[in-house]
Amino acid sequence: MTRRILIIDNEQYIQEVTQICLRTTAGWQVLTASSGQEGIEKATAEQPDAILLDVMMPDMDGLTTFQHLQENTTTRQIPVILLTAKVQASDRRRYDELGVKGAIAKPFDPLQLANQIASTLGWSN
Repeated sequence: MTRRILIIDNEQYIQEVTQICLRTTAGWQVLTASSGQEGIEKATAEQPDAILLDVMMPDMDGLTTFQHLQENTTTRQIPVILLTAKVQASDRRRYDELGVKGAIAKPFDPLQLANQIASTLGWSN
């Protein structure tokens, strides 16, 4: 089964690297969005298997975007993994309390990204 991942990140470079890595190493289909609002719209329309969400974005940050995804009955069930430079224990506890499935530290190892996502979500390879 081909997984579909939505990447919401305002940095074009992160979108491209993530897209190439996940397609190459895992054979997953990758959708991209450059803002929280665009990500919410794509998540609603496309219903991906998971969302990789950048925390630090202009206009609407990742945690606000996550809150909107949780309030929407059509996107609430989609697991979200945060991409963030902030992964101290206190941040992880806060993310857990919010219902985020996990957090991957930036910068990340592109070759390990698919494994990190699959492990976080309990997907077998």
